[in-house]
Formats: sequence, structure tokens, C-alpha cells
Amino acid sequence: MNKTLNDGDLKQIESLGLTASDIEKQIENFRNGFSKSRIVAPATVENGGIMRLSDSDVAAYEKAYQKLSVGKKMLKFVPASGAATRMFNDLYAFTSTYFGVAHNFEAEFPQVKLFLENLRSFAFFDDLNNSMSAAGLDLNDYMSRGDYTAIINFLLKEQYLGYGKLPKALIKFHKYGNIQRTSFEEHIVEGAQYAQSSDGKTRLHFTISPEHRPLFRKKIAEVKKYYESAFNTEIEIKFSEQKHYTDRIIVDEYNEPVRDDDGKLIFRPGGHGALIENLNECRADVIFIKNIDNVAPDWMKHTTIIYKKVLAGMLLSLQKEIFSFLEELEDKSNMEQLPKCQAFIEKKLHTSLPEGFDSMTDKAKNRTLCDILNRPLRICGMVRNQGEPGGGPFYTIDQRGTKSLQIVEPGQVNRKEPEQDEIFKSGTHFNPVDIVCSTRDRKGRYYDLRKYVDHNTGFISKKNKGSSIVKTQELPGLWNGSMAFWNTVFVEVPLATFNPVKTVNDLLRKEHQG
Repeated sequence: MNKTLNDGDLKQIESLGLTASDIEKQIENFRNGFSKSRIVAPATVENGGIMRLSDSDVAAYEKAYQKLSVGKKMLKFVPASGAATRMFNDLYAFTSTYFGVAHNFEAEFPQVKLFLENLRSFAFFDDLNNSMSAAGLDLNDYMSRGDYTAIINFLLKEQYLGYGKLPKALIKFHKYGNIQRTSFEEHIVEGAQYAQSSDGKTRLHFTISPEHRPLFRKKIAEVKKYYESAFNTEIEIKFSEQKHYTDRIIVDEYNEPVRDDDGKLIFRPGGHGALIENLNECRADVIFIKNIDNVAPDWMKHTTIIYKKVLAGMLLSLQKEIFSFLEELEDKSNMEQLPKCQAFIEKKLHTSLPEGFDSMTDKAKNRTLCDILNRPLRICGMVRNQGEPGGGPFYTIDQRGTKSLQIVEPGQVNRKEPEQDEIFKSGTHFNPVDIVCSTRDRKGRYYDLRKYVDHNTGFISKKNKGSSIVKTQELPGLWNGSMAFWNTVFVEVPLATFNPVKTVNDLLRKEHQG
């Protein structure tokens, strides 16, 4: 046991569902760091790592979805725990530095100028205007006087409209005449059009922060019946929060635990990789995964809806092939399918077989092929890289020497190594978190998704805390290391399916205005 841990620490650790050995392992990760991913090539359309679909392919897979989804349970899984604070970073910075005078407002505060000039274009404008009016304030008067700080404070501060503390899911993104929709509602509308199960239910699962649960429940009470009537479906929404046992300890630059003013250990959430635990508890045949801020207004939803059905049709078609192979491999007296199965794994799943496979006995080959096929399956949509920061699709070699398709983040690659840096920069596509997956085996049993995580991956970052440096640790990313040992297929999807909102001014893009 770490000598710096006392009895009080052990009680605190136990209250989180952790053990002293868990903390030892976390601190060991800080000491040794995480291994970097070894990328060997970008996955591209040209080298076959990413499938590009023809119009006939799209039609065929959409049709396959309609046929193969009958009797199956669909679920939409949306990570939505983040607060909207980062959306408004430019506005927060402005209120802390602007005191009514700017030598060149456009040069000093370009994003704030853009925001203020287009204030009426935001779906939340009416809320802001009405709230100020209710407080006896005239928004137009404040604008004409250049009292921009007061307007922004009224939008963001908790005692007023409180947008800065709301979850991003409950920010109003789009307007339709006199109606405004939050991103939470847009996911409901989307889900009702491609994730409705045969029983007429549309099931959605949002991962949220515990303090936001009452706000979500209030929103459901306001809108559920309306959307059920509009889309002729029964809407079932569930929430979950990150498990405390996925929290990570914070250490100083010497890898010693950091404590608060009361002497207690400081922990932080383990990042979105912790959500593999939440996903593991979901029960459905087909699960659609999409980020909370990637939604489009109705006039742009058509492409997204089609391609979600297409990806699900591919998933169910590929799963049917896999299950057929597994059924044949169960008959160990018939080894005629081994070469065909081997080719399927290498060409369709883009996974290499272990070294020495060709010299194995038929029995060992059978066991190896079954092990590769009998895993969770995911189809990942990829868009052409438009300069968005983040991960992309690559061929990697893991520590066992297995080549496979993976979504790799910039921080997972040793960019100081010229060859690795060059391969990473040569990537052509971006990961928009457009995933359709299956977590059940051939006999209908759910996989324990925790068994398919690469625990050798993860992220460590350094931050300044006063005059000291502290280090934080994140679990393997949900669609990176946490799905490292899944079977994976990458498919090119249209850019129109990717409409992220990272800053408030992203809502001014034509894709969100219409």
C-alpha cells in the first residue's frame, strides 16, 4: 500500500468504490505514462480502410435495415454530461476584460462582435429579451449604449438566465418560427425517425451530470407528449451518470497525491472513456452513438437520418455474416470454412491474424478465428477532414502485433517521431462520433464491454494550480482505447451529417440557421 495513504484516505477511496490497489495502479500510470499507439497508415478510401458507398449501396443498406431490424430493440446513446461553459469562453473572457472602452472593438473582440451583431439570430434571443424585460431592462437600450457586459452577464450568470451553467443539452440551438428547440430535443426528433423499434418505442439514453437531472426531468415533462404525438411513437428516456469508481486521483509533479484544504484526496472524473461502464449497462440490439452537440435543424436532417439507417443496415448485414461463420465454426469436424473465414476477417474486418497462424493446427485456427469474430461490433461513420481538431481513422499495430482499424486521437501518437507524425498528418478523414454498434453475441447474450478495453491507453495532462503543477489522468477514450478490441468497420459519410457546436457562434453557421 502507498505509504502516503492514511486510514481516512482508505475510507474515502472505499466510498468511491475503489481500492488502495486501484490507486496504486493509477499512480503507476502517472509514473510510467501510457504507451503510445503505433499507427502504420491512415485508413483511407484509396487503401480500402474506409468504405465509400455508391447510391445503390446506400439504397441496399437502407432496405437491409428495414428488413433486419424487425423485432429488434433500438437505442440511441448520447454523452451529454458537459456544461455549456466552454461554449461561452469568448464571452466570459470579454466580461472580465472589457470596461466600456476598446480602441478597436473588432480587432480586440472579434467573436464577441460577431455574437452581438447577430444576437437576434440565436434561438435563445427571445428568452434573453423577455428575461431582461421582466427585470425592467430594455435590451435595445443596453445595445445602443454599448453596455455589452450587462447583456452578456444577463445571459450567462446563474441569477439571471444562467446559460453558462446549463448543460449544453438544454441550450436552445434552433428556431422554427415561434418554437425553439434545445439540442436535447433535436436528438429526440432524430431518434424518432431512425431509432424507433418494432414495438413503436423510441428509446434514448443520455449520460448526464447528477446536478442536471432535475433540469432534464423538467424538460421531458414539457416536451415528451408533444413529440410522441408528432412522431407517433412512445418515447422512453433514461439517464445515467459516470460511476465514481471511474474517477482518477490527481497528483503533483512528483506523483504524490494532491489534497484539498481539509487534507482529503482530490479526484476528478475519468473522462468520456468512463462511459463504457454506462454503455455496458444498456440493453438493446442496435445502439446509435452520437455527441450531444452534433445536431442539425429539420431542413438538414434528411441526410443524417438516411445514413444512420444505412450504417445500421451495414451493421446488421455484417453481423449476420459473422454469426453464420461462428455457427459453422462450432462444427469442429468441418474445417472447410477456415480459409473463407480467414479472408473475411482480413478483408472485411481489416484485422490481421496472429503470427504463426498458418502453422497452427486446425483446432487452434478454429479457436483463434472464433475469438476474433465473437466480439462487439461497430460501424463508424467518417467525414472528410475539414481541419477539425481531434481523432481520425488509422491502421494500428498493438502490443500483441495485431493490425486493426482504430480511431486515434492526436495525444495517442508520438508526434516527436517524424514517421509517426507524418502518418498522422496524412490522414484524410475525421472521427465525428457517428457510431452504430451491437453489443450482443450470436446467442443473444450481452458482451461484458469492459473485457474489450485496452487499459494500456489513456491520457495524462499537466495543469498549473497556483504556483504548482498537478497532473490529471483520463481513461482510454470511449471510441478509442475503450473500444480497442471491438470489430470495426469505417464508412465515409457526407459532411452534412456533421454539424458540431463547440462555441456559441457555431450556431450562426448556415447549417444551423436555415
